Amino acid sequence: MIDSIVNCSDFEKADAIILSAPYDATYSLRKGSELGPDSVIEILHKDLEFFDRFTLTEPAYLFKIANEKLKGINELSPEKMVNIVKETYVKYPKKFVVMLGGNHSVSIGALSFFATELNPKDVTILQIDAHLDLRDDTADYKDSPSKFDHACVMRRAYDFGFNTVQVGIRTYGKDEYEFSQEKNLKVFEWGRGSVPTIKSIIDSIETKLVYLTIDMDGLDPSCAPGTGTPVPGGIKWDYMSELLRELFESKDIIGADIVEIAPTKDDVLTPYSAAQLVYSIISYKLLKNTNKLKFISK
Repeated sequence: MIDSIVNCSDFEKADAIILSAPYDATYSLRKGSELGPDSVIEILHKDLEFFDRFTLTEPAYLFKIANEKLKGINELSPEKMVNIVKETYVKYPKKFVVMLGGNHSVSIGALSFFATELNPKDVTILQIDAHLDLRDDTADYKDSPSKFDHACVMRRAYDFGFNTVQVGIRTYGKDEYEFSQEKNLKVFEWGRGSVPTIKSIIDSIETKLVYLTIDMDGLDPSCAPGTGTPVPGGIKWDYMSELLRELFESKDIIGADIVEIAPTKDDVLTPYSAAQLVYSIISYKLLKNTNKLKFISK
């Protein structure tokens, strides 16, 4: 018996790697996301059921999963942190990596890696988030502006040349809105009429390859209250779960990250929700790689 989905210490033999990137130096509303990765790993170690009810499998017993934690990065400038994250991905070019943040700025390192490994035009970045994150820098609200801030991650994705689809959006600045309109970006807002169908989101992704970036504030606070910049409303848990299943059935997910986990005192729901997302993402990817992905019920 094993008591954790993190069951492998040999990175060469691992089928998937969870990369912990506890960086929160560019926080906005509240600190705490540097504690997010450890809180999720703790749940993965002892508090998650390994039996997946949608595939009727126990992926934790079928695959080898390792965890690496980047130490000391919270003392670095955003640009240096991004370079460290990118260099870490370079070490595992053939592995499926799910990164745990830290705030959303860590995702820029992963995107920078994939922008050099693949043709960005062949990849769509699917962002789950309350915010557009399309600022070019943070000069409008920070004394020390940076192009590598968490509010800039999707602007950098656009600059790298990726296609983008943004889901769960419900707050943004005027410049971000104008940029999204000028570039005709695909944005699915929440709180404006009816909730978009999952089919409409999947159909909007025109590439086979997808990188999935999940900011926990994209989810409704009822299932993820502990984030760095919480916003009322958001994606309900059952919707998110079904979106994942539809996504993995129809697309090839090349990597993923889950960021902005900043649990408050006595909050176990946010890290638990993130841990369940990690497990589902890794499970569905590895089951699909081995031709074992079959959903019993959606």
